[in-house]
Amino acid sequence: MDNMWIAALGPADRKRIEPHLHERPFAQGQMLYDAGEAVEEVWFPMSGVVSLMTILDDDRMIETAAIGREGLVGVTCGPLNARAASRAIAQVDGVSACCPSDVFADALGDSEPMRTALAKFTESLFAQVQQTAACNAQHRLDERLARWLLTIHDRADSDRFRLTQADVAGMLGVRRATVSEVGAELEDKGLIRRGRGWIEVTDRPALEDAACGCYGAIRGLMKDLGVPRPKAGAGA
Repeated sequence: MDNMWIAALGPADRKRIEPHLHERPFAQGQMLYDAGEAVEEVWFPMSGVVSLMTILDDDRMIETAAIGREGLVGVTCGPLNARAASRAIAQVDGVSACCPSDVFADALGDSEPMRTALAKFTESLFAQVQQTAACNAQHRLDERLARWLLTIHDRADSDRFRLTQADVAGMLGVRRATVSEVGAELEDKGLIRRGRGWIEVTDRPALEDAACGCYGAIRGLMKDLGVPRPKAGAGA
């Protein structure tokens, strides 16, 4: 099992849900569920990245959290079987193990360790949402872009991933022309390379130096909570 959250469970807890899992691929731009919908499945990404999007009054969206193989998607928007508070959209192509939400709810009801593991993950996710909101309000766009690219890089399977300027602009809630300008600055410094529809991280340490402190703050909290932390080029 390539999902780190499931892999961290004890053998008895894994047996509660593994027989009910089925693999499902997801493609960039695919909506897993929309805000206001009942969430019928819990998604455990094994590769790829899913973004939780907040919908604004003018139908624009902005990313508030990114989830990869370290976590799960579908019970983090509210109580089980409640309607989703945000839209879940695939940001990077991947594959997920999926479990019916009622099966997962029963497993949680039977296992205190599973409830604790879920509580720790949702606490770390809530912290990511809060940190991202503060970051979007206070930090320079170049710092925010570096932080966001690091977040995606940790959860992607390679240094290069398919992203357009429009994709990045939508995630950060800014104009595409602004993303192009700031991206060019990072590229001129040798931190990234860009092509038509893709971005490649070329100097990871320098990109970390260019990011604001929000990236390190989120990872530090995940460490304190003892939840799995994805890292580019590493298994944990």
